[in-house]
Amino acid sequence: MLVGVPKEIKNREYRVGLTPASVRELIANGHEVIVQNNAGFEIGFTNDMYEAVGATIIDTAAEIFAKADMIVKVKEPQAVECEMLRPGQILYTYLHLAPDPEQTQGLIKSGAIAIAYETVTDDFGGLPLLAPMSEVAGRMSIQAGAHALEMSQGGRGMLLGGVPGVAPAKVTVIGGGVVGTNAARMAVGMGADVTILDRSIRRLQQLDDIFKGSVKTVFSTQDAVEE
Repeated sequence: MLVGVPKEIKNREYRVGLTPASVRELIANGHEVIVQNNAGFEIGFTNDMYEAVGATIIDTAAEIFAKADMIVKVKEPQAVECEMLRPGQILYTYLHLAPDPEQTQGLIKSGAIAIAYETVTDDFGGLPLLAPMSEVAGRMSIQAGAHALEMSQGGRGMLLGGVPGVAPAKVTVIGGGVVGTNAARMAVGMGADVTILDRSIRRLQQLDDIFKGSVKTVFSTQDAVEE
């Protein structure tokens, strides 16, 4: 199979569909890979790195879409990319179709076979390709929140972990799933006073075991959320 990796064009998206290591694995398994010029440059993957593992560098996205049997991306295709898809071509990327009817219609019109990372399930019913993004989101939420609390950012001038003589900030995490668990992990690591709310007693028991008493677990009700 000829696999194509175009450069991401969505605003502020710097990632790339395949790293050089991933390209190496595909080529070792008998596939060919073409990568758009400087597709991974923003995150430190140069053209030379891709060529060193056997990829061919292509100048334009149009050439990638025209030649490849499968397109591997990170974010959902933009309108101009949907127009370049063709019937039977495989698109492998995050799609998030629910809030985006225009993209949905564009994909249907293209006739391409669109596989959304976020819907791929494993043998246990988990979402192995979505989970890492949820982990990142959870951890970044605390990092962003801590930054927003700084006076220079219009916040209260609070330090999440406090200092000797000053109590740490209180952090409430609503939902103990992948995002919430990783948010709590970061908040605990920064020394905050953390409470996790969830509607599953079983999940709260699991979280109690995971954090070994370093967080408070509360069953989620309207009163608990308001408090």
